Amino acid sequence: MAAHMRSGRHHHHHLNITSTVARSLSTTPSTADSTLAHPFHDHISSVDSKHQLLKSYTVTPPIEPWPQRLYPKRLVSIITRQQNLDLALRIFHHAANYHPNFHHTYDTYLAIIHKLARARAFDPMETLLVQLRQDSNVKCGENIFITVIRNYGISSRPTQALRTFLRIKEFGLQPSVRSLNTLLNALVQNNQFELVHALFKNCRKKFDIIPNVVTVNILVKALCKKNDVESAIRVLDEMPGMGMIPNVVTYTTVLGGYVSRGDMVGAKKVFDEIRDRGWLPDATTYTILMDGFCKGGRFIDAVKVMDEMEENGVEPNDVTYGVMIEAYCKEKKTGEALNLLSDMLKKKYVPNSALCCRVIDVLCKEGKVEEAGDLWKKLLKNNCTPDNAISSTLIHWLCKKGKIWEARKLFGEFESGSIPSVLTYNMLIAGMCEAGELQEAGKLWDDMIEKRCVPNAFTYNMLIKGFCKVGNPSEGIRVLEEMLDKSCSPNKLTYSILIKGLCDSGTKADITKVLSMAASSGDIDIDAWGASLNKVCGNPDSKGSILDKILSQAAT
Repeated sequence: MAAHMRSGRHHHHHLNITSTVARSLSTTPSTADSTLAHPFHDHISSVDSKHQLLKSYTVTPPIEPWPQRLYPKRLVSIITRQQNLDLALRIFHHAANYHPNFHHTYDTYLAIIHKLARARAFDPMETLLVQLRQDSNVKCGENIFITVIRNYGISSRPTQALRTFLRIKEFGLQPSVRSLNTLLNALVQNNQFELVHALFKNCRKKFDIIPNVVTVNILVKALCKKNDVESAIRVLDEMPGMGMIPNVVTYTTVLGGYVSRGDMVGAKKVFDEIRDRGWLPDATTYTILMDGFCKGGRFIDAVKVMDEMEENGVEPNDVTYGVMIEAYCKEKKTGEALNLLSDMLKKKYVPNSALCCRVIDVLCKEGKVEEAGDLWKKLLKNNCTPDNAISSTLIHWLCKKGKIWEARKLFGEFESGSIPSVLTYNMLIAGMCEAGELQEAGKLWDDMIEKRCVPNAFTYNMLIKGFCKVGNPSEGIRVLEEMLDKSCSPNKLTYSILIKGLCDSGTKADITKVLSMAASSGDIDIDAWGASLNKVCGNPDSKGSILDKILSQAAT
């Protein structure tokens, strides 16, 4: 907090007047004539330039300690290490405006623009690009535009990516094939396939750029993503006429096109052609073929491809592992899935959250909850901290198997290093309520509120259900009142749980109160409520009259 306050102070007070001037200002005479005799007037009148005026102030630097000697290379290092984007930008401006004899270079501009682009802070980034174009002392380089184009592509802004490419010449540069390839990739990412083809055809005439193999590979990728594999094959056949030789990437892209349309015969033909040319397929090629077989339900063929991959000494990558682990889970072969996951961890690959959840889910469905718990511990041991999704999945299954205190212990271990989400809290609160451990559920609720994790309708529903289950629906009504007070909208399940609890406990008189609350909050549907009341309470005539009474009261 103290550091935050210091940061805020620097942000709002860039200039502090020297103590002598400050003291003189504090005793400013009240008359206009006396102002001319004021020491501050003498101070201003003695300044010949803006530069001297700035030097007469003590400037508070954005970070402490500010280096006495500052070189561009050191500023690049400071900006690169800085986590706070706003602070990094202030450091950049402070260096040029207030550090004696410091001038920005291309490298300092590249460092700050790279940081802004990656953070999607495009407005200040564009402002700096304008500043860079106007700075005649800085000779610009192409990498800065490659960074901007790439990040516009990732951010689904293909138009801005194209505009950036077209502006390169304004900075006194001739765009190269690297810039063009970056642009084409950005356009493929955003499904601008026709534009990719148009730019490829006109790149020599319009931009004086000679395409290379990478350019053609991007065009092939665009055609395959467009599901026009036939045109991609024609481009591949025309490459020698362009003075280029297709490579493994070209063929792998076409192979992927066949896989995407489910044509495994065509995919296998391309794969065999790669080997016939004497090339060794890489991990990506093998993985795409495996994925195609898995999606087509040809699990045995996928396993054979992986076996061949290992025989040829090609190391699987993280995507390979993910494809095959998912396939083993689908086939209910949890032992093989766990073995592959262990191999993955040994090779320092980090499995994604969805993959871990899938393995845990399949293990638990087979009744192997302890093995799922061992996997959770193994992830911790390998510095792959399980996230909320993984922990929630395991907690859900532990509770479902009646192991609520094991779930509570796991939650405690997770909480010691991470911040539980509302989903994680909900899974454990639901388990405690189901087991009748309402006191523990209450503690979790308090912990949740203390950590400013806002309960949702599911959280409230589980508490209401818990109270109804132990025969205390009146406490459930109090939870509903708090729910409405906190502006958390109840759903139909909320009222159904509570009304069923009231009927089961014989306290049907409170049903009118619950229905009144539902009507006043606007959460009432005549048909749905009528069916719900009949189902849980019986005697449709009497319950229908209760509902009619409540609705008429709500209308008035």
